[in-house]
Amino acid sequence: MEVEKFYYDNKIVKNFLYATLIWGIVGMSVGLLLAFMFLFPNLTDGISWLSFGRLRPLHTNAVIFAFVGNAIFAGVYYSLQRLLKARMWSDFLSKVNFWGWQLIIVAAAITLPLGYTSSKEYAELEWPIDIAIALIWVAFGVNMIGTILKRRQRHLYVAIWFYLATFVTVAVLHIVNSIELPVSFMKSYSAYAGVQDALVQWWYGHNAVAFFLTTPFLGLMYYFVPKAANRPVYSYKLSIVHFWSLIFIYIWAGPHHLLYTALPDWAQSLGVAFSVMLIAPSWGGMINGLLTLRGAWDKVRTSPVLKFMVVAITGYGMATFEGPMLSLKNVNAIAHFTDWIVAHVHVGALAWNGFLTFGMVYWLVPKLFKTTLWSNRLANAHFWIGTLGIIMYALPMYVAGFVQAFMWKQFNPDGTLTYGNFLETVTEIMPMYWMRAIGGTLFIVGMIMLLYNIVATIRQGSKVTDELAEAAPLQKVTKHRTGKEGYHTWLERRPVKLTIYATIAILIGGVVQIIPSLMVDDYVPKISSVKPYTPLELEGRDIYIREGCNNCHSQMIRPFRSEVERYGEYSKSGEYVYDHPFLWGSKRTGPDLFRVGGKYSDNWHFNHFYDPQTTSSGSIMPSYKWLIKNELDKSLTEKKMEVMVTLGVPYTEDDIARAQEWMNEQGSTIEQNLFSDPDFVKTYEADKQYAQDNGKAFIEMKNREVVALIAYLQRLGTDIKVKTNDELTNN
Repeated sequence: MEVEKFYYDNKIVKNFLYATLIWGIVGMSVGLLLAFMFLFPNLTDGISWLSFGRLRPLHTNAVIFAFVGNAIFAGVYYSLQRLLKARMWSDFLSKVNFWGWQLIIVAAAITLPLGYTSSKEYAELEWPIDIAIALIWVAFGVNMIGTILKRRQRHLYVAIWFYLATFVTVAVLHIVNSIELPVSFMKSYSAYAGVQDALVQWWYGHNAVAFFLTTPFLGLMYYFVPKAANRPVYSYKLSIVHFWSLIFIYIWAGPHHLLYTALPDWAQSLGVAFSVMLIAPSWGGMINGLLTLRGAWDKVRTSPVLKFMVVAITGYGMATFEGPMLSLKNVNAIAHFTDWIVAHVHVGALAWNGFLTFGMVYWLVPKLFKTTLWSNRLANAHFWIGTLGIIMYALPMYVAGFVQAFMWKQFNPDGTLTYGNFLETVTEIMPMYWMRAIGGTLFIVGMIMLLYNIVATIRQGSKVTDELAEAAPLQKVTKHRTGKEGYHTWLERRPVKLTIYATIAILIGGVVQIIPSLMVDDYVPKISSVKPYTPLELEGRDIYIREGCNNCHSQMIRPFRSEVERYGEYSKSGEYVYDHPFLWGSKRTGPDLFRVGGKYSDNWHFNHFYDPQTTSSGSIMPSYKWLIKNELDKSLTEKKMEVMVTLGVPYTEDDIARAQEWMNEQGSTIEQNLFSDPDFVKTYEADKQYAQDNGKAFIEMKNREVVALIAYLQRLGTDIKVKTNDELTNN
């Protein structure tokens, strides 16, 4: 039989590995800075682009898409070529994938600190970057599918099934969730509003975890664990069940992020049911991975690569047990909005994604550079320091979550809240935040040890070159099943059909959940008193989004006695119909703000932004002094309102025509309210005198950003009138 010679492209793998290490340290360092901001709120005082609200999405995007994303590409490009006995279909597309992805990361690193954000969790990047992500992702997929079609290996190995499902599903999720209407080059509004936006976002958000942080890593597990252990996969049949059940069930689970919210009950119940079912395929994958190491446990004790992989798979098992448990309503009622969720997420990110990446890097680099690892001892030290870092990070966050939940819900015998001041909880958990910062520091120290070890390994090795390989060309066989051929075995040599079936499997859940929310008119009951935001409030809302306030404050009061007592009447779905995008939040570092309108004076809000600790003793909120200095940009207000009209917000032509006058009137009212504070008057007059003495233009207070933000906050939750007990009695 004729044998063909060809070369594997190792250089693209090397490039993605370099990017993985560099961006990993950058992304985790930003996370560590954020951890210390909880302890020292004014650590970056006065620097807007280094504020917590702007850096938090940078951290999540850097870790997910820069660190993990580059690791996925490195592992896929290495394993795919060898599993298919073929070089990548297009070297050009490989380079487009690499350089395009790095440019996207750089764009994110520039725009997010500057406040250009859509606010949607794990999808914060603005519309031009969203388009670039879609294009680069398609380039990756085309290159992968092209390589599959020219393969020399007939059957597709299980890892490739997961790669294909990842490509198809991430494309669908990203495109559907990123549908938005541009206002300007770096500003857009989500095409969905309120409840619909929340459902689509968490359909995306949960499945971004599923199909970007899980399925590709399962594919990498199925390739690199057997390679590192020199053992076959434990069960081929289990891998089939694992794959199909996982991709079908996972896509339904998104609504468990929205339990007890204004989302319709049937959607919440679907999310719970499928989340509970999800534990079976998830643990099937964990068992398949761990039992692949049967007979190799002596090697695990000595091999740092296998140590990392064992803890990674175990971390995957822990996170995928905890996820279904957190989807149970009684557990979710305790955990949601607390640091328990932070612990849960980081067990998956640090153990599953981080440690599997580390194990893969330690195994791959010596192969690529034709040498041995520079120091096994240093790698083992990295393993133990990293493991200790995960423990010291996660355990305190679990404790903090329990403390928060129980303090928030505790009542006195007379029916009043035991801890009526939200900051009492914050003060109580500060020791846990210290331990979290120490754990994060240890994890990054381990990452630096990895980098040093890898650099030393590269320096002692050879230059990476394309690797010569040979294999027989694929012989044509009948498209039909042979007599003894199993159905799935036949499907494995039909990549197009397998991809179509996988696409159908992931689309079913999405169609059932998403389509009704967009097509059924009475999905969200209308409330006649709910009106669109005024132009000034709309501008204030955009500032709220720009500063990332939704990263610390929720706008969703759940129908619990404790929350209604603390924050006010529980949220109604009809109150969010003009919210493009929704801002329900996923973490309460500070109190819920949905009913904050009218609760405090304009002066209180002004002073709160200037120095939060003066109005709220013990607050860990940083100051936002630039909001008080910056002039409000009103140049796009009319355009924003026109886009909102396109999205269904009922602004009239007259509303848009008088937008500037309307903003001036509302701003003047707030400005006059601020003058009631003598301290404000002194500061204001001093500011005016400084501008005159230095020949600078003086910005009237009504034209500053802080006034727009105050207008927005004072509007929140005031559209409906809830009768008090006294009013009900009098009636």
